[in-house]
Amino acid sequence: MTETLIGSPISVWRSPEPFVLESGEILPELTLAYRTWGPLAPSHNNVVWICHALTGSSDAADWWSGLVGPGRVIDTNRFHVVCVNMIGSCYGSTGPTFDDVRTGLPFCADFPLITIRDQVRAFDLLRQSLNIATINILIGGSMGGQQVLEWAALRPDVVQTIVPIATNAQHSPWAVAFNAAQRMALEADPTFFERRLDGGRRGMAAARAVAMLSYRTSVLYNYRQREDEDRPREGLRADRYQRYQGDKLIERFSPHAYHALSRTMDSHDIGRDRGGVGTVLRAVTARAVVVGISSDILFPEAEQHFIADQVRHGTYFRLTSPNGHDAFLLDQDKLDRILRTSRVFVTS
Repeated sequence: MTETLIGSPISVWRSPEPFVLESGEILPELTLAYRTWGPLAPSHNNVVWICHALTGSSDAADWWSGLVGPGRVIDTNRFHVVCVNMIGSCYGSTGPTFDDVRTGLPFCADFPLITIRDQVRAFDLLRQSLNIATINILIGGSMGGQQVLEWAALRPDVVQTIVPIATNAQHSPWAVAFNAAQRMALEADPTFFERRLDGGRRGMAAARAVAMLSYRTSVLYNYRQREDEDRPREGLRADRYQRYQGDKLIERFSPHAYHALSRTMDSHDIGRDRGGVGTVLRAVTARAVVVGISSDILFPEAEQHFIADQVRHGTYFRLTSPNGHDAFLLDQDKLDRILRTSRVFVTS
């Protein structure tokens, strides 16, 4: 028997020290917004940490409602679940919408480059503040999966089991090109470079329309957006759908955060300054349950096969879906079956 989990209140952690980025730049203040669900066991051996994707938030019980909650595969009656809004986002953690204390003005387009490694180092500071010695299961999809792999490399003494989903160990030129096209759309909006929180909204709508082509598949578009036999000359369904997706995002997300986080994804390379991707993956000690999506064109299955093959305790599972990259969000029933089959969330 399962029930819907009401979102837990947001907690806020502030670093007592300035945060030095991988680039050498300094964030004078670091704030992380996070949520937790479920009791922490006396032995602290029931921690599940979820890393969200690009435009996600710390409310994993909302965007993964089919997986997180009482009686679900990530059972909040059994596990202490943590999800943190990543640096650079706009849902409570330090990002472009925050004021720069040095100027008293919002960062907007001047927010510094944040790498995946920076985000994970920030998460690890919060982990220590929460007195969590071990992360029993670390799970995330897409950009969240990149954080999962980085954390497993950064703190092998902390992370026991990882579940990277529809992700890669190094962001590919193909994926970088998609992000670059989206940034070009944002930068073509002249309001993007104005120091105003709503600057770049139309640019982000266009960027999101570009992104949707990488998140879904031609099969899905040709089925769901097909026209009736009496096809109109303009105002076609696919056109309206692209505009709808762009307009929907600008109502809930920051254009400057979208731009900043696309740069963060491009920075992803777990092998940087560590001897290369293969060397790092082969050194990962955590058990790895790696999930790929059959129709994913943004993070093709070959990237997940590579991860599973290189990690010494790696196993690959395939999520078969016509929904493309977004299947890890859209096909939660199928992902649930994979996670149960893997027995990663089974405890003695």
